Amino acid sequence: MTTTDRLLLADTGEAADLSAFLVRLLRFDRAAAVRLQAVAAPGAPGALGTAAPTAPTAGAGAPEAAAGVLAVFGRLPLGSAGALAVRTVRLERLDAAADRTVSAGQLLEAVDDRDGTLRLPAPVTGPAWAGLLPPRTGWQPVGEPSAEAVFPEVTAAVREFKERSEAVPEHHRTRTVLDALADEIWARPLAAVPELPLRAAHAAYVVGFLKPATALTVHRAGSWRRLSAPAGSIAVRTAAAPGAGLGLSPLR
Repeated sequence: MTTTDRLLLADTGEAADLSAFLVRLLRFDRAAAVRLQAVAAPGAPGALGTAAPTAPTAGAGAPEAAAGVLAVFGRLPLGSAGALAVRTVRLERLDAAADRTVSAGQLLEAVDDRDGTLRLPAPVTGPAWAGLLPPRTGWQPVGEPSAEAVFPEVTAAVREFKERSEAVPEHHRTRTVLDALADEIWARPLAAVPELPLRAAHAAYVVGFLKPATALTVHRAGSWRRLSAPAGSIAVRTAAAPGAGLGLSPLR
């Protein structure tokens, strides 16, 4: 193993948070893949594909400045369209930049929550979405919706999806039917920021980014929209995106 294959995170708490993020992704797809990008701190915002990514708050004993930033991109299948969840963590040491697509399950096994290290798994052949990440620059602010308003809207939509999907006769409850129902609900505009589809807020909810009292911002770049919170970001395309997936939402 070379030093490039092993990353030292700036905080063991961030290692635990990354593990929790990967667990949530794997609840949707046990064979999920994620794309990793590790860059030196000065160039991190442009390299991560999300302007000015927000790293988690440093814990006790964490260095004041990180040597680099690691971004993990994962796709959440919410209807026939998807949403990209981006989790960033600070790196205490980065010997060389890295960019590869890996198995989410193998990455989870490679995270050591005790010493805050991460061993990069071998690359895998990535899905189509991994080659089409959000733009690196050009993001324009759209709004700062209140989490107190967004959270109940999302939970109400989750209840609606559950109730309406359960009302479908079991012999008609196919993937196609559920995806169509998910598209109808998650394509609705978010009340606080109409140009952001509800799908983005729902994705933030299911990966743990959206919580009551969370600070939220919305940006746009071309057909992309991004919902950002301190724990990570969700990027969605307003145009039809390739790929399909179940609209079901595993709930805690």
